[in-house]
Amino acid sequence: MSRNLIFTGAVLAALGAVVLRMVLGPPGLGWYLLAWALFAAAVWLARRVQGKRLDVLVVAGGIALAAIGPAAPPSSSTDSFRYAWDGRVQAAGVSPYAHPPADPALAGLRDDWLFPAGCADPLLWPLPEGGCTRINRPTVSTIYPPLAQGYFLLVEWLSPEGSRHKGLQLGGFALAVLALLALWRLAGARRAAYWAWCPAVPVEAVNNAHVDMLGVLLVVLAFGAVRGRGGRAGAGALLGAAVAAKLLPVTALPGALSGVLAGNGVPAGNDAQAGNGRVAWRRLLVVGVPALLVVALSYLPYALVSGSSVAGYLPGYLREERYDGGGNRYAVLRLLMPDSWAPYAAIALLALIVLAVLRHGDAERPWQGALLVSGSFLLLLTPGYSWYALLVVALAAMTGWWEWLGVAVAGAVAYTDGPAAPDNLGTPFYAVAALAALAGWAARRSAGPRRHRPTGGTPVVRSP
Repeated sequence: MSRNLIFTGAVLAALGAVVLRMVLGPPGLGWYLLAWALFAAAVWLARRVQGKRLDVLVVAGGIALAAIGPAAPPSSSTDSFRYAWDGRVQAAGVSPYAHPPADPALAGLRDDWLFPAGCADPLLWPLPEGGCTRINRPTVSTIYPPLAQGYFLLVEWLSPEGSRHKGLQLGGFALAVLALLALWRLAGARRAAYWAWCPAVPVEAVNNAHVDMLGVLLVVLAFGAVRGRGGRAGAGALLGAAVAAKLLPVTALPGALSGVLAGNGVPAGNDAQAGNGRVAWRRLLVVGVPALLVVALSYLPYALVSGSSVAGYLPGYLREERYDGGGNRYAVLRLLMPDSWAPYAAIALLALIVLAVLRHGDAERPWQGALLVSGSFLLLLTPGYSWYALLVVALAAMTGWWEWLGVAVAGAVAYTDGPAAPDNLGTPFYAVAALAALAGWAARRSAGPRRHRPTGGTPVVRSP
């Protein structure tokens, strides 16, 4: 057994111990930074591990780390309590968009877990008529899209009576492992390690059971379909499902349309306009129409029952999080310009990045364009929630562009330091992450395009 294999295994064991402490929580900033440092060390040490040993280390290590997530109740987020409530409400035949949890009309669905008798816990939310609940923002209807609602209902149906948070955590574990296996098959073990050993996976996808994990898996499967039998139409449908699960995966859609404005990157015979500098309409329709249909059809049943309220709390959430300007949003841009300019600058820059992907992106590797847009979106808006970056972690694993993992580190720091705290430490971390992403882009641009080569006997992402 090689020395590097032993050292890597030892570092992963230490990472597992730190992750366990984090899920026993609440995790402090020091624990987050230590976990990320151990993750980076494990990836660096694994450089010289080859072949089946690397495959086993990545897959088994990733599964073992993810399995730590259900060891304790959610450690640093209350979102899963809303998920459980939405599933329960639907099982009772009620639309989660029609009534907030505090509505007395739903009082018969309350139990001692989500609505405890005492209000001593500072993490509880008060109810207007008295009492408290674990569900955040109990006076407003749900924010989560329809495919997420279907997932919550499925977990409710499958979970034994009294299982509480465990069903959602086990669902997160299953989704995270499926994503790991898909990434291992598509990108190879060395890249899949970026996902398998990332501390955000056991903490945010499994322990806190964030539904973002469902969207991430669907995006990974979508880009796998691009080079499989499902083709681009299947990828479009899967991307539409991802958007209907968490909305944020809409940032992956431009990647699926990489190069479409140049009419290039299409296999010969598939598009008469391929390579002639015009819009590749056929590819645009083959990807875009299934995506739009899936989103529309997923919303239809809820819209028929709840009408315009299917938007839920989304508009209020955007105002609460200060995406109209202020707070800690657009923090990197606000280092460079007046605060009032930042939202408009973010929109303009994101539009330019999307346009660049649509015009110059590599249609054979759409995950690259997806990472550029998804990662840039977070760098420009600087959200204070670490789980938003799970998609970036998965796309970084597909591309091998490790420098984008800094986005996930910045999100974790911003959340741990308090999403709304003044002088949030996430700002300098986001700034460094932005510089790292720019440096990586500049280095690859100067090096020119190159083909991906298999490493260590493992499969890699290939052209469709």
